[in-house]
Amino acid sequence: MLGLLINDKEKMELEYLLKREMDEILFDLQDDRIDHIVKRAINEKYNILFRLFKRVSTEEEILMYMKGKSNLSKWNQS
Repeated sequence: MLGLLINDKEKMELEYLLKREMDEILFDLQDDRIDHIVKRAINEKYNILFRLFKRVSTEEEILMYMKGKSNLSKWNQS
């Protein structure tokens, strides 16, 4: 196990970077042109980022990024 000491400003930056990357991944997962093998790799990356995100974010933000049909539909509307 590893530990990490960060201040509030660094925590906010980490949250921002994780959200931005997860948003891009969710958008890519909706693209029908991407092969299913590539989507599987993208999905694995999302799961890793989401686990990191859960460690630094609030419960409300975590719920927004939980994968599921109801949450993924919000990305289609944007």
